[in-house]
Amino acid sequence: MVQTSTSCRCWDSSVSPECEQGSSERGHRAASSMPPPADIVKVAIEWPGAFPRLMEIDQKKPLSAIIKEVCEGWSLGNPENYALQNADSTNFYITEKNRNDIKNGSILRLTTSPAQTAQQLHERIQSSSMDAKLEALKDLASASRDITFAQEFINLDGISLLTQMVESGTERYQKLQKIMKPCFGDLLSFTLTAFVELMDHGIVSWDTFSVAFIKKIASYVNKSAMDTAVLQRSLAILESMVLNSQDLYQKVAQEITIGQLIPHLQGTDQDIQTYTIAVINALFLKAPEEKRQEMAHILAQKQLRSIILTVSVSENQHAVTRTLYVLQVLTFNLLEDRMMTKMDPQDQAQRDIIFELRRIAFDVECEPNNSGSIEKRKSMYTRDYKKLGFINHVNPAVDFTQIPPGMLALDNMLYLAKHHQDAYIRIVLENSSREDKHECPFGRSSIELTKMLCEILKVGELRKFPMFIAGESGHVPLGASTSGIITGTTAAFSTELGIPEGMLACGCSQLRLCRSGMILSLAAEMESPVSNASVAGVNRGTVGVSVSDGRRKTSPSECFVLHSIF
Repeated sequence: MVQTSTSCRCWDSSVSPECEQGSSERGHRAASSMPPPADIVKVAIEWPGAFPRLMEIDQKKPLSAIIKEVCEGWSLGNPENYALQNADSTNFYITEKNRNDIKNGSILRLTTSPAQTAQQLHERIQSSSMDAKLEALKDLASASRDITFAQEFINLDGISLLTQMVESGTERYQKLQKIMKPCFGDLLSFTLTAFVELMDHGIVSWDTFSVAFIKKIASYVNKSAMDTAVLQRSLAILESMVLNSQDLYQKVAQEITIGQLIPHLQGTDQDIQTYTIAVINALFLKAPEEKRQEMAHILAQKQLRSIILTVSVSENQHAVTRTLYVLQVLTFNLLEDRMMTKMDPQDQAQRDIIFELRRIAFDVECEPNNSGSIEKRKSMYTRDYKKLGFINHVNPAVDFTQIPPGMLALDNMLYLAKHHQDAYIRIVLENSSREDKHECPFGRSSIELTKMLCEILKVGELRKFPMFIAGESGHVPLGASTSGIITGTTAAFSTELGIPEGMLACGCSQLRLCRSGMILSLAAEMESPVSNASVAGVNRGTVGVSVSDGRRKTSPSECFVLHSIF
């Protein structure tokens, strides 16, 4: 029989032909009084143990009225204890706020109301039966994704109940862990999953949790062998704690160190790797400046860089790469202060760095004040500073007053001079003895290349750019050391990278700027032409700029190397 109501219409598949013919005529007469099609959605509604009902729902009517009439269709009393739910993988409740998302052809389900479900689960997770408790926590973890249910469960002080279970309630089950290990892992996993889902709705403040709870979560991360699901949820909780509360950051930082997190990157589980890097990012972001520098120094250690590089170049690591992007931004941005700091020509400590560059290059000691006339010493300094390739031969400190790159360029030059002393001396002496038209001035080139790298790597900008991890220097965050090798003709270098010919007199036939979705590397082999093998982790064939004629083997003395503190 055809049933009509003020809010919805239902069809029964057993309608007789005679009745159908009569109702057709009545339908034509009533057509003019039907609501506009935009307000009507045709859906199917399920109820356990019954055939689905095809209905037309009037979106202008209150949802409670629609639920009441659906309940009456199945002879169900107390309609306030029922609700409509999406019958898909989400199982989200239909509310007045989201009801307009219902589309024609949607399948809905009549189920118990969020308040009823929350009350039932609140009682079930406290069951003394391990199996019943496990099943209840599994249902809770799934239901908690819905903010409508979450609000009702939180109103029952459900978050406190879960934290108590984590702090102490699960300890009694740990005694049974040897004989019921899989069950214990699932029990804790579903508990933490429900907690994460509930907190993700932003209803409860993170500042409300105790030190005991933080220590318990941290202990799951610090254990060498822990259930994968438990570890993943624990890492997610620690990340949210750090990001959402400065007070919790202090407490978490006392329990977790980078050294304790790195081993989790050595596994094969991509989710664990992603969450581990996310926790490192959170700690880095909330740390004070001096602590960030310390963390960057730890991450720059060769062993840790190798681990991170291995993770970054693995197959199908898109999620991990996104978190590495963030880590890279944070570490590169530590350079912003030096990049935007002008050199003070009157600062003796800063001037001493330039004196050190001169001393290493020309193997000279600082002359005593009585060693020759002032004019003679000035003339000697001017000659040496010209050989070093500075613009201002009298006072090279002036060259570093341009920002960017500021003092960062001087840091790079000193790093090269100290850590690659032989190459530095050969570069300076060879270029200083060439004719002017073949000159590749070390000082000017260093400053311009540092500036170029700052622009390429977006130092100081909170944005993404290709991963840049491969490198050799232990002083470099994430091992992202940059080496530019400049030999050959000016035209190639100027054309590809937009550097004026007059600024870099020799250009580059061996400089390679490689870009891919994962790695950005300015690198070249000192003893051979650049090849794909020399740039670790770059996807084959994804080279943005490649200037390499490969005509001859490049000797160390023919190379200009900028070793950057990136």
